[in-house]
Order: sequence, then C-alpha cells, then structure tokens
Amino acid sequence: MSTPSGLLYDSHQRFHNYLRISLIEKCNLRCTYCMPSAGIQLSPKESLMTSDEVYEIARVFVQHGVDKIRLTGGEPLLRKDFGAILDRLSTLDASLALTTNGVLLDRYIDDLKRAGLRKINFSLDTLNPESFNTITLRDQFDRVHSNLQRVIKEGFDVKINAVLLKNQNEEEIIDFIELTRSQPLSIRFIEFMPFQGNAWDQSKTVSLASILKRVEHFYGAAQVERLQDAPNDTAKNYKIRGFKGSFAVISTVTNPFCDSCNRIRLTANGKLRNCLFSDKEQDLLSALRSGVSIEPVIQKALQLKKAVRAGLDSPETFEDYHTHQSNRSMIKIGG
Repeated sequence: MSTPSGLLYDSHQRFHNYLRISLIEKCNLRCTYCMPSAGIQLSPKESLMTSDEVYEIARVFVQHGVDKIRLTGGEPLLRKDFGAILDRLSTLDASLALTTNGVLLDRYIDDLKRAGLRKINFSLDTLNPESFNTITLRDQFDRVHSNLQRVIKEGFDVKINAVLLKNQNEEEIIDFIELTRSQPLSIRFIEFMPFQGNAWDQSKTVSLASILKRVEHFYGAAQVERLQDAPNDTAKNYKIRGFKGSFAVISTVTNPFCDSCNRIRLTANGKLRNCLFSDKEQDLLSALRSGVSIEPVIQKALQLKKAVRAGLDSPETFEDYHTHQSNRSMIKIGG
C-alpha cells in the first residue's frame, strides 16, 4: 500500500482513505427516496467518465493512500463495461467493494471472484414482494432474493442496506433482523435522508432511538448486544445474542458521525464531492482531460470540507427541506 500523503487530509485532520465511485446515473429500479418521481435529466454520455478515466483517477487516489474503493451508481452493473472496469481496478493496491440492487448480480459472480471483490452491499428495503413493487415500481423481487441467497452461499461478505420510512417498511425491522439468526449477514437500517426531489421531511424518518426501542421490546434489552464499531464506521453496530449475523443503524439524520468521516465521492461525470450533503463539487474529469494534474483539485475539495454535514450543523438548518434542493438527487450522487 502507498504511504498516505497530506493530500487526503482535510482542515479538520480527517484522513480520507475511502473512495466511492459512481459508475452510472441510470438504474433499473425507481426507489422513491433515491429517484425523483419525475425522473432525472441524465448527463450527456460524453461527459461521463470512460473506463480508462475511472482507472486513472482511482490510481491517483490509491497513490496518495486510498485503500478502499466502492463501486456504486445508479446501478453500477448496468454499465456495459463493468467487467473491464473491475479488472483494471483490481490491479490497484486497494480493496474493492460493490453496492448493488442485485437485479443483475448473477451475471457478474465470476467477474467479482476474479477481481477479488468479496464485499457486497445489497440495497433492499423490504422482504415483501408486494411492498417491493410499491417501493421500486418494478417487479424484480424474486430475482433479487435469488441473487441475494446465491452470493451468501458463495461466501461473499454481504450487507443489506434498508432505508426505513415510517408507515412503509418500519414494521419489517424484526423480519430483517431474523435473517441474521442463522445467516452471516449484516442488516443496516438507514435513516431516510433529504435529497433533491425525494419529498423528504423529518416525520418520515425512522430514528436510531425508535429502531432500538422496537428491537429491545421484541427481544428484550439484555439480548441486544452493542458491538465494537470499526474505525471510521458510519454505522452503530449491534447483534442479538446467539445470532450468527448482526444489525446496525446508519443514523445520518438524528445522530451524525462526521467527526470520523473518511469518505470522498466521485460522481459518474467526474465531479468530486467531499460530503453527501454538499452541493459544491470539484471537476476532476475536466482537469484530467485537459492534461493537468488532478492533485490540486483533490486538495481543494478536501480543504473545503466542513466539520459537520456540509455546514448544516444545527437541526434547524438540516431539517429545512429547501436547504437540500440545490443538492443532486441521490441517484446522481452515487449510493
């Protein structure tokens, strides 16, 4: 691994060794918290990173100390050259991970194995086929469920990401946790977050406190074990005593974890984002195509990073939905 350089430190002395790369803005599902109901205006094809450009930008980050790369979208497996991108990135000295909705995953099992990618985050918000159709507006539950079971059987390190919304899927919290009774899964409940076009308001958020209350009521507080979180973990981790797997809560809204943030995001059109909630971006792709060094652009992005949620450091500013309307929708940022 490359020796970390000062390039990836921000002004708060946080070191960013985790790069999330969005490969595509398209998705084959239409989850309402991610995709605006009216759809999105896609970036022109010529403004998107090519496979060579994805590799070259990633190579620079790894050279300066990034040791984990996660491929996201949209749905990254919709990218026709996904296998080629994966093969090239696998030559870098960094671990690879994938976030996917699982619809196309069976096509790429061998590619993932060949590249040494063993960590897969499944975006799955319900275990009910009818609710799945309501949330995603697509009839793909059986295929997703089959692919989930396949990668578990194949020995991949699997996490399920479930965005919880009140009066929609919060009644399934226990059903999800029951999956960890006999399977080596991590279930991660994610608080509903505000982005352009997703009609967010605080009343729809299922909070960390309410999740734990429900779990402790069902299993008994003594059975809920708090686990040691990994360094820079976004999730607060738990398990039910005696269960094979675990569960966690990503409490971005009610209990943010900005002080240990080590993540930086690259959008499919080559813009660098220093925070999920920032509407400020630095254009890496234009610099790369102009033949100039991208290091100063990276450094600028990191030095502009705020201490907490892009400067939205009070509940009043963060919970004002209008604050987030100049931000991209989630599907254009990358999961």
